[in-house]
Amino acid sequence: MMGKEDFVRGNDRLEQMMQRPGVADAVAALEVEADELDRIHAMSLAMVREAGKRTQAEIAHELGISQGAVSQMERREDMLLSTLRSYITATGAENPRIIVTVNGHDVELAI
Repeated sequence: MMGKEDFVRGNDRLEQMMQRPGVADAVAALEVEADELDRIHAMSLAMVREAGKRTQAEIAHELGISQGAVSQMERREDMLLSTLRSYITATGAENPRIIVTVNGHDVELAI
């Protein structure tokens, strides 16, 4: 059984782990990769809008929100599928869908 003297605060444990050889570098590399994936996601939404030859202001008007809200939406890390569908439909896309591969089979998600 763990006594009070054995307890290690979470932040202290994290600091100990980060001092291990290679851990800080691995965490930094993962943070860079995550930032890149976030940028690609945001760029992809903007690219869909641009492919539809729409401005953020036009999308905002279509959705009944501000242009700033569209800008934030394009930079969000996550959103509800219904929000994504509304955004994509406002860009002029027809029949929006998401397809994932599970165990070698393509599965289409209804959005």
